[in-house]
Amino acid sequence: MNLSRPFSKIVLLSLALASFATSLAQSVDPKLYDGLKWREIGPFRGGRSNAVAGVIGRPNEYYMGTCGGGLWKTSNAGVDWACVSDGFFKTGSVGAIGVSESNPDTVYVGMGETELRGNVSHGDGVYKTTDGGKTWSHVGLKATQTIARVRVHPTNPDIVWVAALGHIYGPNPERGVFKTTDGGKTWNKTLFVSNKAGAVDLSLDPKNPDVMFAATWEAHRTPWSLSSGGPGSKLWKSTDGGDTWNDISRNSGLPLQTFGKIGVSVSGADSNRVYAIIEALDGGVFSSDDSGTTWKKVNEDRNYRQRAFYYTRIYADPVEKDTVYVLNVGFGKSTNGGQRFSGVGVPHSDNHDLWINPKDNKDMINANDGGGNVSKNGGQAWTAQDFATAQFYHVTTDNAFPYRIYGAQQDNSTVRIASQFAGGIGSAAWISTAGGESGYVAVKPDDPEIVIGANYSGDLELMNYRTGLGRNINAWPDNPMGHGAIDLVQRFQWTFPILFSPHDPDVLYVCSQFVLRSTNLGGSWTKISLDLTKSDPKTLQSSGGPITQDNTGVEYYGTVFTLAESHLTKGLMWAGSDDGLVHVTRNGGRNWEKVTPRGMPEWGLCSMIDPSRHSAGTAFLAVDNHESDDYRPYIYITDDYGKTWRNSVQGIPIDVFVRVVREDPARKGLLYAGTESGVYVSFDSGANWAPLQMNLPIVPIH
Repeated sequence: MNLSRPFSKIVLLSLALASFATSLAQSVDPKLYDGLKWREIGPFRGGRSNAVAGVIGRPNEYYMGTCGGGLWKTSNAGVDWACVSDGFFKTGSVGAIGVSESNPDTVYVGMGETELRGNVSHGDGVYKTTDGGKTWSHVGLKATQTIARVRVHPTNPDIVWVAALGHIYGPNPERGVFKTTDGGKTWNKTLFVSNKAGAVDLSLDPKNPDVMFAATWEAHRTPWSLSSGGPGSKLWKSTDGGDTWNDISRNSGLPLQTFGKIGVSVSGADSNRVYAIIEALDGGVFSSDDSGTTWKKVNEDRNYRQRAFYYTRIYADPVEKDTVYVLNVGFGKSTNGGQRFSGVGVPHSDNHDLWINPKDNKDMINANDGGGNVSKNGGQAWTAQDFATAQFYHVTTDNAFPYRIYGAQQDNSTVRIASQFAGGIGSAAWISTAGGESGYVAVKPDDPEIVIGANYSGDLELMNYRTGLGRNINAWPDNPMGHGAIDLVQRFQWTFPILFSPHDPDVLYVCSQFVLRSTNLGGSWTKISLDLTKSDPKTLQSSGGPITQDNTGVEYYGTVFTLAESHLTKGLMWAGSDDGLVHVTRNGGRNWEKVTPRGMPEWGLCSMIDPSRHSAGTAFLAVDNHESDDYRPYIYITDDYGKTWRNSVQGIPIDVFVRVVREDPARKGLLYAGTESGVYVSFDSGANWAPLQMNLPIVPIH
């Protein structure tokens, strides 16, 4: 990671442990290793951002909220960025930014993503600065977890409104619209629909901040599904500064059927002009010329309504009444009141937020899956996204010298990065490699020029750097898009395991609900297990509803999510499913024994299994249960081939879930755990854990 800080990038740590005593225990003094540092190696290209804002009166100053990497600021209009939240924020995903117009050094930041993709990252409330980001304090609303909007009164920086969506994976009361009049010391919940519906948008009339519109959204995820829409999805209006609200969802001209996600925006050119984009079977873009009393549908183009849960954002131009922007995969602009949209070119697709300077509508900043980008000419040109905020799903290394590091970046390519490079590790030190945005990468142990990479939908690619040629080696060449998991012969998760055997470099494994093996680099595949999941029909149905279906691979459930073969014993393999089962085979897959830890969460995701390199019967299992609204850490350890397990998480906070555990290959009992907010170390086989954060930002470690 960059010391000016990114999201979860590939990081390496060389631990000088030789001076430690042979008997390692919790008595190890952290001062013995507090001089160690994490080294950032890139790649220097942006990752997902859901929130941006500019500073009125300071034309070169902007903020960007990243998904996992905190809050970033530029003072030269997007040429250079630096993270300003490190050392202050306790979580890394920014959902909303509100900059005071009357006092630009006062900024409020709402944490937690509200674009509900399958790997959404939660937050911990609202942070505030009064010195332009030099220092920050936490000012409440921790239990909301996800915040969609922060709006600051234009003349009083102590008056702030927050639109909180709430928990994604379960009902909770801390959701809706909140208001403070004392700068965040106290908050009053002024709009609440239900424990299942939170606020997802909030727009103030620029000419009269007592008039505002809010959108509430009934939405939730389970580990196997997404639901967007219901009776709690409504459009609201307030005329008293958000103290009371009127439901205007059934006003003339609005959809008659169930609402899903809603975006709303008041025109700065004419307070009577209000735009809304509504997810509904009869939805689309709507406009009002009487401040929301009556409406008319002006556009129902599906290009700007696809995957509504991930987008559904609309922005009225502050100067031109008939100019309006809609964000989706593309960036749409209309100059005739929303009747027709034309595409605006941006550096990256999947657009999530837009800020337009109310004093100069050519000055704007956009947030997308490549980060933030600034335009000074109304979107004709944008700044680059060369900051290190990429999200990586997995990391591995090869056996070359010097070795290379591999990983898959969300909504981008896989990469191969040099561990050493003349002049330092910059853009010249990394290239794209096999696979796509979501998968594992595996490198042939005896030939590091052969790389296998995965992507969602079960896609699998082989890249031969010696010849420069690649080919598809899918274990089941089918396109599952649009189908529920129950329709599929082979269920491949968004990020499914790929690994070479440590005992035979010609043996390659991948996992669906089965373990599949190839001995000819993917030329053919053999099934070596039965279904190792619960395969519960209720978890395999089409995802989405009640309005829009969404089956893109993220939601495919009932899969083998982690697989590992012992380095000590050939044929000893461990498999963990995403629906809460653990199996072991000791004869190369001929027979599998169910060894799920007793007391493990019913639907716990077996995120990563790591067999010990020091004892054949020992293995370490990280279980992630946050998609059941349970954020507790789970690290299970067995020393008897899975007959018994112990949950060993002493020292890890109760609300920090674990994604991965690894044992040091050279020192028995020295363990590392990657969590949603950083890294922990244990010197006593997991009995006790301590932070190994040093200069590492608060980021998810996969």
